[in-house]
Amino acid sequence: MHAKDILIDGFGRVREEVHAAVEGLGPDELAARPAPDANSIAWLVWHLTRIQDDHVADAFGLEQVWPADGWEKRFGLGLPRGATGFGHTPAQVAEVRVESADLLTGYHDAVHEQTLGALRTLTAKDLRRVVDENWDPPVTLGVRLVSVLSDDLQHVGQAAYVRGLFQSAAS
Repeated sequence: MHAKDILIDGFGRVREEVHAAVEGLGPDELAARPAPDANSIAWLVWHLTRIQDDHVADAFGLEQVWPADGWEKRFGLGLPRGATGFGHTPAQVAEVRVESADLLTGYHDAVHEQTLGALRTLTAKDLRRVVDENWDPPVTLGVRLVSVLSDDLQHVGQAAYVRGLFQSAAS
């Protein structure tokens, strides 16, 4: 198995877990927060998708799906155009309200498809290419992709946990 196949599998697992975390939830359930400073399921899924969209597009020289495919307008959030959720305050987290789980999964699926398209072009040499010189050591494409995958898995796990909290409280 090649490194790109492992990455493709990993991002595929994120997609599966995103769908499982939001399936059957309505707007209020998606926006609910277990505590005032906690993140909602909607924010967690939106954020992990925005980070994947932003970082993968940047690393591969692609346009982000968020503005290019009109997702920014469909979501209609009151956030700055390039917002990804990084550093959001509790008030900004509360602004991420969505009309349906389908909106979240639709955006995630579109980003996933762009990610897969980019990953399918990878060679082992590509993974060594430096994509960010703002760090010491500079960040390679391989490190960036693993970082995004790690971030995605953490946040989708958090979304699943929040869902579980609310489901156990309701039963």
